[in-house]
Amino acid sequence: MAATVMLIHGAWLTPSSWDRFRQRFEAAGMTVVAPPWPYLDRPVDELRRAPDPRLGALGLTEIVDHYAALIAAMPQPPILIGHSFGGLIAQLLADRGLGAAVVAIDPAPPFGVPAHPLAIWTSLPVFLAWNGWNRVLRMSLKGFSTGFAQTLPAAEKPYAWEKFIVPTPGRIFFQALLGIGSRLRWDNPDRPPLMLIAGGKDRTVPAAMVRANYRKYLRSPADTAFHEFPGRSHWLCNEDGWEEVADRALSWARTAAGR
Repeated sequence: MAATVMLIHGAWLTPSSWDRFRQRFEAAGMTVVAPPWPYLDRPVDELRRAPDPRLGALGLTEIVDHYAALIAAMPQPPILIGHSFGGLIAQLLADRGLGAAVVAIDPAPPFGVPAHPLAIWTSLPVFLAWNGWNRVLRMSLKGFSTGFAQTLPAAEKPYAWEKFIVPTPGRIFFQALLGIGSRLRWDNPDRPPLMLIAGGKDRTVPAAMVRANYRKYLRSPADTAFHEFPGRSHWLCNEDGWEEVADRALSWARTAAGR
């Protein structure tokens, strides 16, 4: 059974967003690694103040290759758990046959999953940003409060926004939309077991999109599972009840990886 978990963060975030999961998994006896995306290997306050100029041109395939190289250097395939855009990266790694088992939480969809109207509304600031293809984008407190973590108590939203949210490459959103590096083989029989997790109140990747993503995977004979947490937002890895999400992900992945 795989004893190592690799946590893959999403856009706008860094590995610090996994601190709670990391501590809980380590307490369960797992070895945990949470590598950052390229150019995000600095403290959150530095990234907010002066992001690396190269971050603006970072592409989706470059990020996936980055994680694939890290996995290749490990003694055995790890369990992969990704959130949001990290969930898409985890799926693309799985399509390459990497990982002992994979969990994608509120995952950005691979190319071919229709966008939900609510997701279109939430992502409008990204796609309307001037020259968004070539620069980093910043998430406003309003965007975080209404589209990313709307279920957090109002008093906690400014703190969480400052503690966790950093600039992110705009190019990856356009690439995902256009299918540049975001295509995979839904019927791939050789991928590892995969579980998709949705938040019932997610406004960034609505549960209906995650279910549509899951249904496409049923073309493959490989093990595929789906679970929805009612009442949870896109911030479900750090809002009330995050322990249930962490435990469900790890329990399923450990069992699937041991098959």
